[in-house]
Amino acid sequence: MTWISPDVTGSRAHCRGMVVRILFAALLAAIVVAPAAGSRAAAPKLAPYAGLGTWLDIYATSYWDNPEQQVAAMARDGVKTLFLQTGNYSQQANRSEFGRFVDAAHARGMRVVAWYLPSFAGPQQDARRSLAAIRFRSAHGERFDSFALDIEASIVSSESLRNQRLLALSQLLRKAVGPRYALGAIIPSPVGIIRHPHYWRSFPYRALARVYDVFLPMAYFTDHHIHGIRGSRAYLAADVALIRNRTGNPRIPIDLIGGISGSMTAADTTGFMRAVADCRPLGYSLYAFSVMRAGQWPKLRGPATDPAGKACTASGAPAS
Repeated sequence: MTWISPDVTGSRAHCRGMVVRILFAALLAAIVVAPAAGSRAAAPKLAPYAGLGTWLDIYATSYWDNPEQQVAAMARDGVKTLFLQTGNYSQQANRSEFGRFVDAAHARGMRVVAWYLPSFAGPQQDARRSLAAIRFRSAHGERFDSFALDIEASIVSSESLRNQRLLALSQLLRKAVGPRYALGAIIPSPVGIIRHPHYWRSFPYRALARVYDVFLPMAYFTDHHIHGIRGSRAYLAADVALIRNRTGNPRIPIDLIGGISGSMTAADTTGFMRAVADCRPLGYSLYAFSVMRAGQWPKLRGPATDPAGKACTASGAPAS
């Protein structure tokens, strides 16, 4: 969830032109990873991804000492969903603490989505640790409300092999949970992918959309040194528009993750909420709870919506 974003030197106008001009070819069209979402017997429930969320990773160690206290603070701030990291390819969190977070959140009517960062260099470990999060039960029998795969590691330098392993893992997860379980795909910023052409040129948007029910873009505009209402809103809107375009689904559910909250100005937060109002994502959040400032929470509650929702269409969204 802390991917290193590309270098963003160059004019904003140049990047805007890149977003308009660069269209990826059909991605991995010959690979069938799962039935299309429309062919599933019943649509999964997407409530775990709706509304205001917050994120807690395994590196914010002091925040794991008292899960009940942290959940209480989140609830006071209006959080509906906690995205809780269960580990990454090099380490895992304490399973007993998972249970305390889940139990405390459920007691307050909050949802908890587990997320895991695979390397794609060790397919068996990636599958084992992902499935362990999905199958986890607390001491009181509670489970995570959903699971999201953090898709960002480029340890496997070959894009074709990386995509192959990503899609194989995704298919395995879908088969394990069945068609009615909501799966989330945490993906790099599409604008960031364009800005960094050697990172993941063949990112498989369409193939992933056949497996995952919700896309969660790491739209960290702050990593690109973009600030202000207009710049942040434009970057976020472009990310949403690109996902809708690349997946071929203008209504694909999106949970928008804004730029690192500790690096955001008040104007940045306003720009983020304007993008939320314009683009009408299913859910929205800033990364991460451990670096949130008290003054940011009131601004994240109850955004107005754009009834037309036209500002984030593939043809209408500007990019910073």
